[in-house]
Amino acid sequence: MSAVQEFRYLAPSTAGAGGVALQTSGGPAANPCFFAGFLTTPPAAAAGLLAVADVARTRYFQPRDPASLDPVVTGSTDRLRFESFSGCGGVYARLDILPPGLDGEHAGHGTTNVDVNPPLRESLARVAGLDPLHLSVGPDALTAATMTGTVVEKKVPLPPRWLRGFAEVHVLSAGFDRRAELSPAEASAFLRRLPAATDRSTLWAVPAGRTLRLTSRPAPGAICLAGAGRLAALRPLLRYCSGLRVYGPHTVAGSPPVPSAWEVQTGALRLTLTLSPETHRGFSGEGAALTALAGDDVTDDADLVSALLSWDPTIDVAALAGAAGLPVARVRAALAQLGTAGRVGYDVAEAGYFHRVMPYDAGRAERDNPRLAGARALVEAGAVALDGAAVATVRSGDQVYRVRRLPDGALTCSCPWQGKHRGTRGPCKHALAVTIAGGQS
Repeated sequence: MSAVQEFRYLAPSTAGAGGVALQTSGGPAANPCFFAGFLTTPPAAAAGLLAVADVARTRYFQPRDPASLDPVVTGSTDRLRFESFSGCGGVYARLDILPPGLDGEHAGHGTTNVDVNPPLRESLARVAGLDPLHLSVGPDALTAATMTGTVVEKKVPLPPRWLRGFAEVHVLSAGFDRRAELSPAEASAFLRRLPAATDRSTLWAVPAGRTLRLTSRPAPGAICLAGAGRLAALRPLLRYCSGLRVYGPHTVAGSPPVPSAWEVQTGALRLTLTLSPETHRGFSGEGAALTALAGDDVTDDADLVSALLSWDPTIDVAALAGAAGLPVARVRAALAQLGTAGRVGYDVAEAGYFHRVMPYDAGRAERDNPRLAGARALVEAGAVALDGAAVATVRSGDQVYRVRRLPDGALTCSCPWQGKHRGTRGPCKHALAVTIAGGQS
């Protein structure tokens, strides 16, 4: 099911002698322009913009016709961020155009969808050498519908899984550490020897000297690489690359597949691809944000934290906790809640959260999440019986399940869903119901 938002573009995106103008659906003020100026590394920036747009049009699992989803662009005090999810939801792409990459005026801040149409794609593909590239994110004028011209309107389908995907990616990424860094030469050699795009196997990249060695089994410190062909979008930037950094969670021998992030940097920009643990898994179903969303105070905390958010390039969680008078853990849970409305993202390169605004209320994805909705229904029906701090009983239909708390604090359940996924897809609805009931008791 798709949630369709109707955006009014001020004019078609164009490219010509004066540069490239990306038309947007507006911004936070009457003048929606939050950046206008030149990009200092035009060919690299053009390649990065095309990569993010191409990810949005691609289904890496069970390929079909290209999707028509436009990337999201966020402007803050000193940079631009372009983001997209693949059509299958298993690849998250983000291009960060950093201060050295921008030569222009930051007139404001905001978030919107960008119209990247075929003529614009062709124009970006032709940018080379010293060709100038001028980016105007939201012009000053409005083109009205008259007898001699029309305002361009576009409906942008933004599936609910994109909202859940934004929330899941930022929660998962917050648990990443840098695992490897390759030089330009080693990065190029590694990416070019990866398996073909049709290979959907799960491999593991193990740091070996100055490069990465691919294996079929996890080892301590290995980075999961599921569907290596999904990294193809990084290759056009290799000629401009100053290094490849790889991020992921802690792994040991026998670890299950986990997500990972792969970042090509040029100095003026960063292109990051975050991959789901397996090619058939979209981020929207990972369940990493569910425990945080089940907290009893999370909605009120999110309202407070939202009022304190600024448009700094990164969000200082410790400072935010001090300003809100909340523990850091509750602030992170509040950020997860705001992530369900797409209002918060996470930058692994700077190990910090960043602010964006989407046209959805906080909690939209929470209401649409089947597991969380099912858990709240169980609590409201009185189906949860707490048998002390470590054990609970949950009646679901004709079945009764036992939920136990493990020594590390995690909950495990006797239901078939838990038996199938063994905690790799977040908690089941019965465990969530116990968490909610425990918070209300």
